[in-house]
Amino acid sequence: MKNALELAAQVGEELKTRKLILTIAESCTGGGVAHAITEIAGSSEWFDCGFVTYSNSSKTELLDIPAALIAQHGAVSEEIAAAMAQGAIANSEAHISLSTTGIAGPTGAVPGKPVGTICFGWHVGGITHTERLVFSGDRQAVREQTVVHALDKLLRFVKEL
Repeated sequence: MKNALELAAQVGEELKTRKLILTIAESCTGGGVAHAITEIAGSSEWFDCGFVTYSNSSKTELLDIPAALIAQHGAVSEEIAAAMAQGAIANSEAHISLSTTGIAGPTGAVPGKPVGTICFGWHVGGITHTERLVFSGDRQAVREQTVVHALDKLLRFVKEL
């Protein structure tokens, strides 16, 4: 399995080749995806910005997600992951985005959403894709798996363009 830095470097190469710019909206990863990306020298050529929207109000204020949508689906949902990815695009100079929202633990589980539940969003080629997974392990393990999966899937989407 590749690590986050390897994946970030590969994402960067693919984005540079296609002359595309990336933005990120993160909740449960707290900037972990942006950290991996900015560890890559030259990432300013293909990375615009990252939004760390940990609270519901920051999702509304920074990404234009209606509070009613969060109330209806919960912050940890594919609907909110999609809205985060779309909001990041709308509030940046980027062409492509990814988003993460979830329950890294050890607390925060609710019925139907155990610790480790992560929802992802990717906005690539004008289409928004979402996915919901449940990772195992402690808080750090869940967050690391989330960053790797988000970048790995983004790489696959970009290669398909």
